[in-house]
Amino acid sequence: MLKSLYDWTISLAGHPRALWALAIVAFIEASVFPIPPDVLMIPMIIAAPRRAFLIAAVGTVSSVLGGLLGYAIGALAFEQIGYPILSALGKGDAIVTFNERFNSLDFWPVLIAGLTPFPYKVITIMSGWTGLPLGTFIVTSILARAGRFFLVALLLWKFGAPIRDFIEKRLGLMTMLFIVLLLGGFYAVRFL
Repeated sequence: MLKSLYDWTISLAGHPRALWALAIVAFIEASVFPIPPDVLMIPMIIAAPRRAFLIAAVGTVSSVLGGLLGYAIGALAFEQIGYPILSALGKGDAIVTFNERFNSLDFWPVLIAGLTPFPYKVITIMSGWTGLPLGTFIVTSILARAGRFFLVALLLWKFGAPIRDFIEKRLGLMTMLFIVLLLGGFYAVRFL
């Protein structure tokens, strides 16, 4: 079953509208969606390595634009939208303490969340709610998301065939590793 799901994802990655799907996923992941765009981006690059940097650019631009939506949710609709999202991620009770600590760290939370599997939407919403300067948020988001997506693109472009063989031979292990990283990111939210 896992192999057929993998093959299906790879076939979708080659679809003419795959870039649009990636753009949508990257956009909503930065503000409300729990699944990172890597789920689409990695198979897309493996399926079409010559487009690796275009795929990374689409992911970056869409993620930063989605981050601006998350920032707006935090700044303009925190009680109605932002708080329920953060509560669903287990951050509802620690928001005031988190706010004080977040403001003292300046751009670092945005940079770290943008580069790691940490749920980026938590930081985008908190950036708006805590009043992190918008310019700082935008510049840091661009650096973080571009750094992450272009690094993945570069590695897959350079080592794509061996990585694809490695993934296909160890699909179960790679799936478990991805799930552990994803859950680890959500678990890390509880300690911020």
